[in-house]
Amino acid sequence: MSSTPAAEVWFLTGSQGLYGPETLDQVASQSQAIVARLSEVAGLPVNVVWKPVLLDAGSIHRQMLDANSDPACVGVIAWMHTFSPAKMWIAGLDALQRPLLHLHTQAGVALPWSTIDMDFMNLNQAAHGDREFGYIQTRLGVARKTVAGHVESPVVAERIARWARAALGRHELRHLKLARFGDNMRDVAVTEGDKVEAQLRFGVSVNTYGVNDLVAQVYSVSETDVDKLVTEYADTYRIAPELLPEGARHGSLRDGARIELGMRTFLTEGGFGAFTTNFEDLGGLKQLPGLAVQRLMADGYGFGGEGDWKTSVLLRGMKVMADGLPGGTSFMEDYTYHLVPGMEKILGAHMLEVCPTITTQQPSLEIHPLAIGGREDPVRLRFTAEPGPGIVAGLSDLGDRFRLTVNEIDVVEPDEELPNLPVACAVWEPRPSLSTSAESWLMAGAPHHTVLSKAIGVEVLEDFAEMTGTEMVTIDDDTTTRSFQRELRWNAAYHRLAARL
Repeated sequence: MSSTPAAEVWFLTGSQGLYGPETLDQVASQSQAIVARLSEVAGLPVNVVWKPVLLDAGSIHRQMLDANSDPACVGVIAWMHTFSPAKMWIAGLDALQRPLLHLHTQAGVALPWSTIDMDFMNLNQAAHGDREFGYIQTRLGVARKTVAGHVESPVVAERIARWARAALGRHELRHLKLARFGDNMRDVAVTEGDKVEAQLRFGVSVNTYGVNDLVAQVYSVSETDVDKLVTEYADTYRIAPELLPEGARHGSLRDGARIELGMRTFLTEGGFGAFTTNFEDLGGLKQLPGLAVQRLMADGYGFGGEGDWKTSVLLRGMKVMADGLPGGTSFMEDYTYHLVPGMEKILGAHMLEVCPTITTQQPSLEIHPLAIGGREDPVRLRFTAEPGPGIVAGLSDLGDRFRLTVNEIDVVEPDEELPNLPVACAVWEPRPSLSTSAESWLMAGAPHHTVLSKAIGVEVLEDFAEMTGTEMVTIDDDTTTRSFQRELRWNAAYHRLAARL
């Protein structure tokens, strides 16, 4: 799977008729040059599309309605090149349903000090016009990202690219369909949630399907297709001897391949971009899907274990946000701790389902017993995540709102080899420390299932949270439990008050 094909961000330039045609021609030419430079920026995940300069309330309103209705448009960048009286923007901003970035820039990097005259001043007055635009956005309560600086600056370009990635993720969730194979794990609280509110807030449609609907697809897979996929496994992974064609457990590998093919067919035919499974509800499946889930995640699907649809939604969104970037993004769970003073670490894993995008090493394809689920031993990919900075993020339903909790981490090598751990895993040091991180995470009511990403950082998720009206709290180097607790209380007061207005 990939992100929205040929996604666009529209570049809108504000001015007014007061300046005359010659000046407006310069405005158009210079805004086109800004767009061209933005389009050259490495890593920008969308096409930046220039639109004619906007001069009056009617054209602004029509442009916003066009942005709302165009399926390729995932967001809007606005720049007031000259002075655009902000009352002209009220109807348009009120109508806009796409994410908005206010770019506070100007045509040139340096001032031509010795030649500046009033013609130059009248043309290059974004410092004037953008303040007027900033006021009306604040007056209307418009959610937006504001970036100040010239597009020649790598920092400015990177921030715009991060916002664009968040816009892609938000756009993906607006039409995402998620299939739950069975319900969530019995008696578990955090994997529950309000699916109606999720569709209202994010756009995602979450529905349950009987596991045996999937089983019917699994058992309709041809032996020829299984042969082809098993050959692909052999070309891609280091396969344990017992799973090879002459091995005693080769039949289990074929069963795993059959589950993958059936699951792919079900998801493709249904137009699903995310799914969940539950080891308590496996119907006629011979194995808990392990290998199949890992490979589907590697192709971009969202996934959550034990019916955790919120984590599956978040994973799909973050997969889209991270598309094309190195580092990988995976379903994850904090499993156990290394609590040696000064060396504290978290060992993260799951029963089977960790995405191989978080390593560049060749995974091994193995089979091991699994006491949970009451089925035959499942096949799975085994590897360890590679070191590097990253984040873990979790989405929880607090009843009156969703909360996105994010912790900055550093993925590290395990202190020793893990010869007896039969699953893929990641080891990380949470910032600022394990104790502060864990205490803050628990105070936030954040979930035990998370998304680990080494491809995107906090700013992308901040932009996504702003776009979707989702509360977000961050645990980083500057976090203390006291300040974090105060933030949670302030947030609770704000959101409960805002809900009544």
